[in-house]
Amino acid sequence: MYKPPKQVKIVEVSPRDGLQNEKQVVDLATKLELIERLGHSGIKNIEITGFVSPKWVPQLSDSSLLCEQLHRHQDINYSALVPNLKGMKLAIAGNIKEVAVFTAASESFTQKNINCTIEESLERFKPVVSLAKQNNITVRGYVSCVLGCPYEGEINPSKVAEVTQKLFQLGCYEVSLGDTIGTGTPLKAQKMLKACTEISDIDALALHFHNTYGQALANIYACLELGARIIDTSVAGLGGCPYAKGASGNIATEDVVYMLDGMGIETGIDLAQLIKTGNWISQKLNKSNSSQVGNALD
Repeated sequence: MYKPPKQVKIVEVSPRDGLQNEKQVVDLATKLELIERLGHSGIKNIEITGFVSPKWVPQLSDSSLLCEQLHRHQDINYSALVPNLKGMKLAIAGNIKEVAVFTAASESFTQKNINCTIEESLERFKPVVSLAKQNNITVRGYVSCVLGCPYEGEINPSKVAEVTQKLFQLGCYEVSLGDTIGTGTPLKAQKMLKACTEISDIDALALHFHNTYGQALANIYACLELGARIIDTSVAGLGGCPYAKGASGNIATEDVVYMLDGMGIETGIDLAQLIKTGNWISQKLNKSNSSQVGNALD
């Protein structure tokens, strides 16, 4: 009989993964307030920005300034995405204690996203991880397209496991498995996760599921049945993927927390505060809130 985990770790990605997909550039004050509000709601892991090329991602061009002005709380883990050595050096200067590197389980997607093969992307990360270790910075890995690719279609779970294993061998302490285009369904999600648990302890595997086809909650529940206990979410369902056609937002943090609360699983998150934050940022961005719970309990 299925026994749900007592506790789940939520990794909030809206300040980076969410805002980088907004058409307009969001001002620094709004970003800082969003991070503060998320922390106030009880979220302990927040991906706050990415040290990426402002040419390709202008929405994150203020990453160094954001780190400089951020009001940090000792009990919150603030992380940032880094694509290369230059980004890693900026993260060190920004006093970031956890960084994330990213690749994919699809060769075509990797080429379109970061202009190199999967193997080349992993080679690129070696000096990044080495520099992180020298500075006592932990490294998280992202694998995109674990349940489907906009260019290749179905992705073999063994390929996901292979890339995941290489990220662990590289020095990542945790790997986030991303359904970038949101095409996954529960049994496929379980099959993929099972393949990854053959090469890793499930406690080091995170779920990063997009809700394009409305399947993210079902997929998360299916993976909880296998023992998953780390979930990436985005308040108000902000985000998507600029390289994946039709990839709508991440699963909304509010919706996941509501489900987990209903299952008696602890997150340490105040749902009422979270809903206020989701509605606030939606109004700031002049867009509708993609969280069903946020709309229902507004």
